[in-house]
Amino acid sequence: MCGIAGYYAIKGEPDKRQIARMTDVLRHRGPDAGGTYVGPNVALGHRRLSIIDLSAAANQPMFSHSGRHVAVFNGEIYNYREVAAELGINTRTTSDTEVVVEAFELLGPKFVERLNGMFAIAICEVATQRIWLFRDRMGVKPLFYYLSDSTFAFASELKAIEQLDDFKRSRRINQLAVNKFLQLGYIPAPDTIYENVFKFHQGHYAVFDGQRLTLSRYWNLTDTITNQPIKDSDSALQTLQNLIESSVRYRLIADVPYGTLLSGGIDSSLVTAVARRLCGTRTNTFSIGFKDSQHDESQYSEQVARQLDTNHHLVIMAERDAMERVADMFYSYDEPYADSSALPTMLVSQVAAKHVKMVLTGDGGDELFLGYGMYRWADRLANPLLQAARRPIYQASRLAASRWQRIGKMFDWRSGDNLQAHIFSQEQYLFTAAETERFTQLANPPMPRFDAPTGSRLSAAEQQSVFDMLYYLPDDLLVKVDRASMRHSLESRVPLLDYRIVEFAVNLHKSLKINGDTSKYLLKQVLYKYLPPEIFDRPKWGFSVPLCNWLRTDLKYLTDKYLARDIVEQAQMVRFAEVEQLLKRFYVQKIDYLYNRVWALICLHQWWVERFSKG
Repeated sequence: MCGIAGYYAIKGEPDKRQIARMTDVLRHRGPDAGGTYVGPNVALGHRRLSIIDLSAAANQPMFSHSGRHVAVFNGEIYNYREVAAELGINTRTTSDTEVVVEAFELLGPKFVERLNGMFAIAICEVATQRIWLFRDRMGVKPLFYYLSDSTFAFASELKAIEQLDDFKRSRRINQLAVNKFLQLGYIPAPDTIYENVFKFHQGHYAVFDGQRLTLSRYWNLTDTITNQPIKDSDSALQTLQNLIESSVRYRLIADVPYGTLLSGGIDSSLVTAVARRLCGTRTNTFSIGFKDSQHDESQYSEQVARQLDTNHHLVIMAERDAMERVADMFYSYDEPYADSSALPTMLVSQVAAKHVKMVLTGDGGDELFLGYGMYRWADRLANPLLQAARRPIYQASRLAASRWQRIGKMFDWRSGDNLQAHIFSQEQYLFTAAETERFTQLANPPMPRFDAPTGSRLSAAEQQSVFDMLYYLPDDLLVKVDRASMRHSLESRVPLLDYRIVEFAVNLHKSLKINGDTSKYLLKQVLYKYLPPEIFDRPKWGFSVPLCNWLRTDLKYLTDKYLARDIVEQAQMVRFAEVEQLLKRFYVQKIDYLYNRVWALICLHQWWVERFSKG
């Protein structure tokens, strides 16, 4: 796990000081070593967090044996030993980076199809100075790029691109991305908060030849969906168990101590249980609790930890802890980002980093196996009768209590709106498309959309889950864990997002995901082979924080500071009259479900204050 950066000087020559600045701001991603390569046109930078092959021989940038190519790489290739054996690569190290650069030299960009891992890779051909970029199938590892008339650049985090002199001269806010952020709470790929800076799509590679950037897709989730879903529950159960054990075994490959982030829910408990059985020794587990008992599930993580006999570390989070980490959260995420569960994720990562250097997480289980309540909403709202009655239902809800008003917002969409984005936004208590237009006075931009393949047999719930795998996972959830863990130089690995499990899960019959009132049905059946079912006989809550209460108490200073009239009017991203009305409804009228809208606006304007008002 590392941080990478680099750029191609289309005009002039690369500046050693500039690549040093880009690399230095990524030090938290790799405190163990750093290095640069500077050629006639290209400069590459790397910060290393040593996980596999701790020797200096595995440092980067790394040249191929022939010296024809040089690579910088962030992530892990779990099957690198098999790839080396298949291609007859004689390695001088036990590093996966060496296999990456040698496999590229043998196969060209198609080598990426052989990799099982999480990665953002940059490879430069020394003679021509061409640059190739690669990102893993599910977008676990981040990669950004910037393109202007004089510079092409890339980096693991936006803050590295912000160091470029060319970028500083021309930076502009992407107002269309502001609209998307207000509706989703994150900015979906390929957009970023800046014009001319983009998120590199998952499952893609690209080449820059000094004039043109050419992108190619090597893996597409929707292409793996077949017309004949898997229905045999017995064989599916065994296949899924085998795949999960294989994935966890791969992700236990490391030369450093490891642990798991254990919430006590289905996904993290399963990953922890499999890891515990495979390693045969006491596993370190880490979890967060809250002083607000309504949001505290620490008793469940402790119960699982006792059952598995792990070395468990529990930290209880209070408003004071949130206050201490708010500024760090804003710094770490680089662009407006409204997922407040980043706060406890940063705290648990800080605790874990004191004991281990790598953790496994349970991310992906809900998206793959239909664990969210919004998937049932997707099926409901696909009903033609409900669609026809949605306006009367919404209007009636406006006269009801706050709870029913919030439910009624699910029916408040227009015929031209993206229904999948709408369902997500209302599940997250964020702005509707119409509300974002009213706040920004800018027509809502085209939202990301999952278009089912012709003849697709997917239900509305399954289509919603694919939408989440294409956008919510890579641009919100995986961002959350990556930035929070890497802020503390901690590597995080996600076994449930092994592409083999993903391809298997999207082809399961819906009844193996939602069976009656049971969601994540098949995944739970695998879990019950390791842990007793009664431990999990409780409603799903999710990894959330008591943000509504905090915004009215110890975190209210954020509203006063960042949503003041002068700040909002100077930023010119939203209309202050709308902000003022929203704050009145939340603070005076006590309409609780508006809290995430307030939080999103705080995140947006805090970013502006730090990036623009301070120069």
